[in-house]
Amino acid sequence: MENSNELEYLPTTPSIFLKIWKAKQEIGKVTKGNDNPYFKSKYADLNALLEASEPILLKNDLILLQPIKNGCVCTQIIDIHTGEMVESSMMLPEISDPQKKIASVTYYRRATLQSILSLQAIDDDGNTARAGVDESKKALSQENFERGLHQLEVGEITKDEFLIKCSKFKLTEVQSKAIQLL
Repeated sequence: MENSNELEYLPTTPSIFLKIWKAKQEIGKVTKGNDNPYFKSKYADLNALLEASEPILLKNDLILLQPIKNGCVCTQIIDIHTGEMVESSMMLPEISDPQKKIASVTYYRRATLQSILSLQAIDDDGNTARAGVDESKKALSQENFERGLHQLEVGEITKDEFLIKCSKFKLTEVQSKAIQLL
């Protein structure tokens, strides 16, 4: 009965890191839809980053806040159930012009959000970006998927370990739905 004792110590709610990991799997890559004429390049603006990430964070019971604290722009991701938080911050420059100060706040919000989620950006349309996330992964056979479910059931691996293993493969719709039911 050692396995049943071990199962008692498994967390009943996923850690904030597992929730962020799950969200990142769904967010994928963000489209660079804006032009920077100064550097003759494209970039993903703050709104694109928020549109790509915030609904998925919320779906995973994570809230995104971006307060200004002690002269820094802080990006915080907070687990609404546990209060766990991860944070990324950057010191704002000393600027007296209010318009330039607001522009720097927007720029730093974008930078800290990209940093905290390690978001990738591409120069393609959104559908191509989302499709590219799973294209390089091999399919997970149903036999191996079921073997992993059995290991989870008997306590050989934790739910977090199972999800991490599954993330390395392209899953079928049935496998994805089974994972959502865990």
